[in-house]
Amino acid sequence: MTLPANPDASTAQPATADLWKPVLVRAAVALGFGAVTVFWAAPSTEVMGWAGGVYLLATGVVLLWSANKTGLRAGSGSSKVLSAAGAVLTGTGAAVGLMSGNLLFGVLAALGLGLAGAAELYLGITNRGRSVLARDWIASGVVGVGTAGLLPFFIDLGPHALLGVAGGGAIISGVLWMLAGLTLRHDARADSAKAVN
Repeated sequence: MTLPANPDASTAQPATADLWKPVLVRAAVALGFGAVTVFWAAPSTEVMGWAGGVYLLATGVVLLWSANKTGLRAGSGSSKVLSAAGAVLTGTGAAVGLMSGNLLFGVLAALGLGLAGAAELYLGITNRGRSVLARDWIASGVVGVGTAGLLPFFIDLGPHALLGVAGGGAIISGVLWMLAGLTLRHDARADSAKAVN
């Protein structure tokens, strides 16, 4: 008896038809936050905390929502990693929103984005060929880890700079997730039309 190279390999399932919904919601959350960071010229520390906190929290909730829709077997290692990434973002988002300060924002946002990005990189690499989201997880993971790596260097520059870095990463990932969501939606409609015929 040979074991699969990846413990989840034999248990991977196809994505559900409505996977596009959480993917597009995630894109909307990221693009909405990115727009706030672009158009808010002089945010205060409190605004930075609330805007960043809501973004991280909402992204975490969407990751938790999407964990059951990705086609990953419930209870598998990959499913647990995705759920853990969502929980980390939700927790750091709540902390960032409730406490203010440049240092706190820079450290907590970097921690949340870095851990979630690393989790998505892991998911993308280990589920290549088995999940429709593998490439998107890799791209999003690189953006998350990159944003997390940059944030600490902008702490001394204040809220506008911190939001600019976080918002830039959000815009990039938002565009990537929007393309993924629209593709998934198109594929789901095409599959539905084939099933009817």
